[in-house]
Amino acid sequence: MSQKRLISGITSTGKLTLGNYLGAMQQFVELQDDYEMMVFIANLHAIVLPIEAKTLKENIKSMVALYFACGLDPNKATVFLQSDILEVTNLAWILSCHTTIGELERMTQFKDKSTKVRSDNGTNFIPTGLLMYPTLMAADILLYDAQAVPVGKDQKQHIELARNIAERMNNKFGELFVVPEPIIKETGAKIMDLQDPSKKMSKSATNPKSYIGLLDDLNQVRNKIKAAITDSENLVRFDMENKPGVSNLMTIYSCITKTTIAEIEVMFANKNYGEFKNAVGDVVVNLLEGIQKKYNQLLNSQEVEMWLQQGAKKAQIIAQKKLKKVLWSTGLNYKK
Repeated sequence: MSQKRLISGITSTGKLTLGNYLGAMQQFVELQDDYEMMVFIANLHAIVLPIEAKTLKENIKSMVALYFACGLDPNKATVFLQSDILEVTNLAWILSCHTTIGELERMTQFKDKSTKVRSDNGTNFIPTGLLMYPTLMAADILLYDAQAVPVGKDQKQHIELARNIAERMNNKFGELFVVPEPIIKETGAKIMDLQDPSKKMSKSATNPKSYIGLLDDLNQVRNKIKAAITDSENLVRFDMENKPGVSNLMTIYSCITKTTIAEIEVMFANKNYGEFKNAVGDVVVNLLEGIQKKYNQLLNSQEVEMWLQQGAKKAQIIAQKKLKKVLWSTGLNYKK
């Protein structure tokens, strides 16, 4: 029996955080033995908000190297640049014609990001791409007949829209698309801000102590963990409501060591926060040390270029076949 196909991607807008790794990339690595995996660098999504061309190019290069440094195997996973597959923008336009403005305006991320744009720039200039982002994401999924999509909880709404579009077009034109299922990781799906654990860890945080970048200096990483907000109880116990800071550190430790939360509570029952933070620092630094070593080896290697070319060729074969079917079924291609 053939493996189910899985697809996912990460935008190339900047550095990856420990939250990105534990919430998504670690899962890619774990799933690549169980699925036919396709992973793309979402550089088209990256231009939704303004970004310098030079910065974007550097980010793409860094992101690709990090994908492989984090454990993706080019012999198991098809890794490619989103923009190398021109069919995705063609399909995105077709999908947008079967999507309502109301559906797009209801997207939580559109509301949040458009509000932030107005706040940051003091303007009502909201890029159209910000509104249309979910139809491009739907095209990323439906173009490749992906049955599974690993996502964070904040992206689940976008997958639901992709499912709705697929079902709507299937009902109108016949069986065009596979209706995808989201895979939401329960533990580690959302790593929180080290200084404000009510927020998700993000590279856009104004306080650099709030997040850990995968390429951060290792001494700085230890210091960020030592400075992480906890509470006055000095008891290592999981309680996201009353002890969000400690619970977040426990989640990080659990994701890296594959130790359950219950086991962590037993392990550190007689330890104080200082001892616990040192232990968290050890496992995080050990993880990042290995990733950074491999990253530096791959960053300027010809291997990465070759893997991307191979990935694009594989993806394009699937994309061309699917788009041809869509063009024919919707009447856009009159030729038999």
